Amino acid sequence: MPTTLLTHARIVLADDVLENASLLIEDDLIAAVDPDGARPDHVVDLRGHTLVPGLVDLHCDAIEKEAEPRSRVLFPLEFAVAQVDRRNAAAGITTPYHAVSFANREWGVRNNETAAQVIRMVHAFRQHSLVDNRVHCRYEVTDPHAVPVLSSLMDEGVVHLLSVMDHSPGQGQFKTLDAYLEYMMGNHGMSREQAEEAAQAKTAAREGAVGRVEHLLERARLNGIPTASHDDDSVHRIAAMRALGVAMSEFPITLDTAKAAVSCGLPTILGAPNVLRGQSQSGSMRAIDAIRAGVASCLCSDYQPSTLIAAAFVAARQASLPLPRALALVTSNPADAAGLRDRGRIQAGLRADLTAVAMVGGQPLVSHTWSAGRQVFSAGYPMPADHAQPASRGSAALAA
Repeated sequence: MPTTLLTHARIVLADDVLENASLLIEDDLIAAVDPDGARPDHVVDLRGHTLVPGLVDLHCDAIEKEAEPRSRVLFPLEFAVAQVDRRNAAAGITTPYHAVSFANREWGVRNNETAAQVIRMVHAFRQHSLVDNRVHCRYEVTDPHAVPVLSSLMDEGVVHLLSVMDHSPGQGQFKTLDAYLEYMMGNHGMSREQAEEAAQAKTAAREGAVGRVEHLLERARLNGIPTASHDDDSVHRIAAMRALGVAMSEFPITLDTAKAAVSCGLPTILGAPNVLRGQSQSGSMRAIDAIRAGVASCLCSDYQPSTLIAAAFVAARQASLPLPRALALVTSNPADAAGLRDRGRIQAGLRADLTAVAMVGGQPLVSHTWSAGRQVFSAGYPMPADHAQPASRGSAALAA
C-alpha cells in the first residue's frame, strides 16, 4: 500500500492536542506523528480539520432499519449490509458493532431466523467492506428458542460481542406496563390488544431465564467474546450481572446504577443520541449527567451512526471536558472495553483508523475516514479562509 502523509492537521492524541501537525500512514498502520524527512506517495492537506482516532461503536441498531425500513418491509440483506457499511464510513466509525436482536418472532427483523441471516451476511461481506464490521448479538432473555442459534453462531466465530437484555414490562427500559404498551403500539404498529398479549407472553417467558443466560455467557467466555448487560436498573442488578461474569453495562437506567457499575469495574455504555437530544427516549437518566459525574465510560450511536462524533464534541462543551477525554468516550474507551488493543488511539504502530472532522456551520462533520490505512470516505467541505495555517515542519515542500 502506498504511504500517505496527512499534513496541517489538528491532531488529538490520548492526552494532548497538536496544532498544525502531520501523520504518516504506511501500509495499514500509523508510522509516525510529525515525522521528519518523510517521502510519501500521497499527501492530504487537512488544513482546518481535526484528526481523531477512528470511532469505535459498540452498539448500533441501524442495520435493522437498513434491512427493514418500514414495518414488515424487508430489503435484500446483502443490500442492507452494504449500505450500513457506507453509512459508518461516512460517520467516521471504523469499528462498528452491528447490534442484532434475538427475540424469537416478536416483530420484523427481530426474529431468530432473520437475525442469524443478517449476522452471516455481515461476516460474508467483511472481505468487501469499507470498515471493520463486527457483530453485537443482543439476547432477549425471555426467548428460549434463541439459545441454540446463538450458541452455534458463537462457535462459528461470527459474533464479537454478546449482551443480555430483558424488555419485559415493569423493569429496565419499561418501568411500567403502560410504558411497554405505548412503545409496542407506537413503534411496532400493534393494537392495544396485541400489545397487551405481547406483554403477557413476555412476562410468562421469563421463567428459566437465569439458566439460559448462564449458558450463553459461559459459551461466550469459552469463545473469548466480551459480554454486556442491558438496561441495568438497580445496584442489585449490577451485582447480579457482575456475578454472572458480564464485563460491561449498557444503558444503565439511573445515575446510582452507573456509579455501581463503574465502582465494580464494569465500563458503562450510554447513547450518543441521548447526549445530542439532552434526554433519554425512555425517561431514563440523561447521559450528559453521567458524563459530568465521571461514570460514563463509552458512548455508542445506539440507532443513528451520525450522532457519535457530534456527541463527543457536545460532551466536551457541556461537561467541560478536555477534547482528548471527550473523544476517548468514542475511541479508546470502547476499544479497551472490547479488548481491541490495536486501535482507538493515534499512536505509532497502531492501526491507521482515522477520522478527520471539519466544523461546518458550527457542526463537527466527518470529512475523511481511513480504515486500516485506506481512505474510505471523503467529503469536500469548503474551508473558510481564516483556517489557513503556516506549513508544519518538513511538509512545506511536500504540500506544494
